[in-house]
This record gives sequence, C-alpha cells and structure tokens, in this order.
Amino acid sequence: MTSDLTRSRIRTAWLFLAPMLLVLALVAAWPLARTLYFSLTDAELSRFGEYSFIGFANFLASERGVTYGILADPLWWKAVGNTLLFALVSVFFETVLGVIIALVLNAQFPGRALMRAAVLIPWAIPTVVSAKMWAWMLHDQFGIVNDALLRLGLISAPVAWLASSDLALWSVVAVDVWKTTPFVALMVLAALQMLPRDCYEAARVDGIHPIRVFFHVTLPLIKPALIVAVIFRLLDAMRVFDIVYIMTGNAEATMTMSVYARQQFVDFQDVGFGSAASTLLFAAIALLTVIYLMATRADLGGRAR
Repeated sequence: MTSDLTRSRIRTAWLFLAPMLLVLALVAAWPLARTLYFSLTDAELSRFGEYSFIGFANFLASERGVTYGILADPLWWKAVGNTLLFALVSVFFETVLGVIIALVLNAQFPGRALMRAAVLIPWAIPTVVSAKMWAWMLHDQFGIVNDALLRLGLISAPVAWLASSDLALWSVVAVDVWKTTPFVALMVLAALQMLPRDCYEAARVDGIHPIRVFFHVTLPLIKPALIVAVIFRLLDAMRVFDIVYIMTGNAEATMTMSVYARQQFVDFQDVGFGSAASTLLFAAIALLTVIYLMATRADLGGRAR
C-alpha cells in the first residue's frame, strides 16, 4: 500500500511539473490539435475564415472513379522515400563516425582538449549558415569542391552536385553528416568518460584484443547513451527541412515530407492539405520511435526488458 510519504512526494512532484506541463500544452499540444483539426478541413490561406469539414478527403478519397488526396499523390511518396533514405543513411554514418571520433577523443594524446573543441565546430554553426556555406562550396562553376577535385585530377569537368537528380540527395546527406556527427560523438564521449576503468585494466592484463573489448565491454556499457543519440538524430532526420530547403529548394529529387508540407502551406496556400501532410509526418515519426524502442528492448537505464 502506498504510504502517506509516497503520496506526498507524488503530489509535490506533480505540483512542480504543473507549470512545465501547462507551457508544453500551450506551445505543443494546442498547435498539434489545431493541425489535426485543419487536416480534416478544406481551409485555404486566401479564405482562412471560410472552411468546411471534409473528413479524411485530404488523406485519401475517391469520386467518380478518381482517387485523390495525399496518399494518392506520387510526389508525396517520393518525399516519403527521400525522407526515409535521408534519415537511415545519415543516422547510420553519423552513428559510426560519432563512435569512432568519440573513441579517439577519449584516448590520451597531446592537444586532446583542442581537438575536442575543434570537433564541435560543425555542430555549433547554425544550420542555415552551414547549408548556405556548403551550397556555395558545391557550386558547379565556382565551388571550392569542384576546384579541388579538378586540381587533383579526380574529375575532368565540374560536377553539378546540387542540380543533378542523382547526386543532390547524397550531397545533402553528406553535409548533414558533417554537421551532426559531433552531436553523436559528444553523447558517446560523455558515456565513455563514465565507464569504470577496472574492466579495461583486467582486459589488458588478460591480453584480450582491443576489438573484442570494444564489442563485449565498451559497446554494451555505452548502449543507453547511444540509443538516446540515435533516437534524437532519427527524430531530427525524419523532420528535416532547413538544410534541404536551403540547399535545393523544392526540387523533387530531394523533397522531404517537411518540404512537401511547406510547399502545400505556403506555395499552394492549402492549409488543409498541408496540415494533412504534417499529420502524416507526425504519425510516421511517432511510429518509428515506438518501433525503434521496442526493437532495442532496452530502457534508458540499460536494463533489458
């Protein structure tokens, strides 16, 4: 039976949480509810005060044998594919490179403090600045990337990195990996700093190979921090907008779900259709988060369920 002391602590906890929950409801829950509501209407910016309830017609509907709605739009599914590809590839490379960088920075060597500070520079630069900077660097006529590759003899003619339908998405992925890998490295490095040294001393005395030590000792111990880093990056990657839109605009080759929703809202001024796209994006992120947590079958404390 719950004691009076426990009940008192629970009431005190809710009392302290109440202001935060109220602010969260105002800045998150209310806009989300409004988005869900408008996704079921035919609202437009040009006549925002005049809209009617149309149910799920924005998502999928059929009339006289003609199917329409977001789920019937090939461009939406193109955006979904681009988003998933961007998220999976970028998060994979950010995780691998982040762990490697964290292991290097965790070692003892001269200038380690300076190296740690330098690694964080890409992450500290605002995304808008990074995207614009790389857009200039990847320019096919006067970009420094093409100039360097031409001087090294690796290419015979300038490459239109952001204008090519085959290279644009991969170029954006590379820029995102460059910018956000330090975040994963920082999370993993913090976990490495907390690991007990006794295990490594025993492994060194027993002559166990460092690779085996990493997979059997280090990786299981940093798994909770790694899960948190991957979840955060996966959520960010699934809703990516700024870096894609600044570098390539509304290009179909790189269009993500967020860019698609923005195009419906702003360019086409279709609030209902844009809200429906935003709702599907929210549902996809929530679903992937639940699937990932169930697949890892571990809580943040590192205990298997």
